[in-house]
Amino acid sequence: MKRVVVTGMGIWSCIGQDLQTAIESLQQGRSGIVFDPKRIEYGIQSGLVGNVPRPDLKPLLSRKLRTTMSEDSEYAYMAARQAFEHAHIRKDYLLQNEVGILWGNDSGTSTVVAAMNAMNQYHDSFMIGPSCLFQGGASSVVMNLSTIFHLHGCGITTAAGCASSSHAIGMASILIQTGKQDMILVGGSSELHPLMAATFDATNILSLRNDAPNHAMRPYDTERDGTVFSGGAAALVLEEYEHAVARGATILAEVCGYGFSSNGIEEISMPSADAEYIAMKRALDDAGLQPSDIDYVNAHATSTIAGDIEEAKALTRLFEEQGVSSPLPFREGSGLGSNRPFISSTKSMTGHENWMAGASEAVYSILMMQNGFVAPNINLEHKIDEAKDLNIVTETIYTPINTVLSNSLGMGGTNCALVFRKI
Repeated sequence: MKRVVVTGMGIWSCIGQDLQTAIESLQQGRSGIVFDPKRIEYGIQSGLVGNVPRPDLKPLLSRKLRTTMSEDSEYAYMAARQAFEHAHIRKDYLLQNEVGILWGNDSGTSTVVAAMNAMNQYHDSFMIGPSCLFQGGASSVVMNLSTIFHLHGCGITTAAGCASSSHAIGMASILIQTGKQDMILVGGSSELHPLMAATFDATNILSLRNDAPNHAMRPYDTERDGTVFSGGAAALVLEEYEHAVARGATILAEVCGYGFSSNGIEEISMPSADAEYIAMKRALDDAGLQPSDIDYVNAHATSTIAGDIEEAKALTRLFEEQGVSSPLPFREGSGLGSNRPFISSTKSMTGHENWMAGASEAVYSILMMQNGFVAPNINLEHKIDEAKDLNIVTETIYTPINTVLSNSLGMGGTNCALVFRKI
């Protein structure tokens, strides 16, 4: 099997619209969550949201290209643009070589709402406009980015809830490993439209700490009361190893493990520790690694009541069964009295970035590997019992990180785990 490496990355999120700003936010434990009173006026109980600015694309793209782009496509363009620049991939290369795209994007609402309002007001389909068709589907990002960047390879959208972009990375890796593509743009994006947030709010999973946005996300804390709606986009350039070496690319990390599972239980919204364990174990087996080889786990932990508990159970089982010692003796540098892998949820700073979360957390994890630090799990004051044996980092730790396990779990029971290695 061929090897898969990351040669470029881009980010457009609430903690940074470029890689350097994201690094600084992660190091400082800086939250990107704000309170938006307009969401309360709209009728959402939670007015909390990731502070993601809409990009101004007028200086960058023609009006013709902009008219077919949805909100999440705009974010995706900015992240992809950065990723190609980071990988030193220019327009002439994309025109002359086959590059694919595999993007995680589950759904959007803004275009559908606009079309529905136009139909209700005018009762005339011509008032919707021809661009609506290209803006409204989950495949909108792939359609738009394929056109803008002249991508001639695979063009696939993965829709798997909040694990959408993690599965995109995993499936793209398989295509490269089997020789079907040499290079694929992967990533994920998610809009921040209030109606989408309202659908989350209706399930009672959003935090109501409207008076304390920076402290609302509390993964693994006993006082957590829900997650925070967020979004944006993240992109990575995946490349076959020998292909990357031949063109003189800088290799940021290797994608060496991909594991998946589905819960298969009757309650559609309930997580499963057993299934999450299977996904992580498969990812490690795929990478040819043991749990003791993992330096850092970027947990899915969304600050929801049930979700954090089940993932904590799965992580505890993984490390206990594989003989990774419990909190004693002291692991040098941790300050936490444990020699287990460092664990944190970057969602404590970003909120839940939904369909982009797997890709953004891959970017965050690789930034930590490249810069030798572990970002903190902020707002953790009283750890839940199920996580008592986990080495959860509450302050930034500067230490070499060579191997990362990143978890993503999707509503409906789809689970994904990825392993990245520094080479």
